[in-house]
Amino acid sequence: MANKFVTGFVLVCIVLVAATTCVQQAQADDGRFKSCFENCEKECLDGGQGSTFCEMKCDADCGAKEAAAKLNINI
Repeated sequence: MANKFVTGFVLVCIVLVAATTCVQQAQADDGRFKSCFENCEKECLDGGQGSTFCEMKCDADCGAKEAAAKLNINI
């Protein structure tokens, strides 16, 4: 009975550590791609395009860059 409790406790600790690490990495990545989106959107709006067009364009462009960075692909 005690072995099952200890095993369960260790398993929960491992899951918590893994989840915390993933969240911290995701938060660090968000800042880099948020700045990509903001810069892209500002340049697009300054170019005379509409806000909906710019949002969709920049979301696609920066989303592709984010996915490529996570997969270590150069585009």
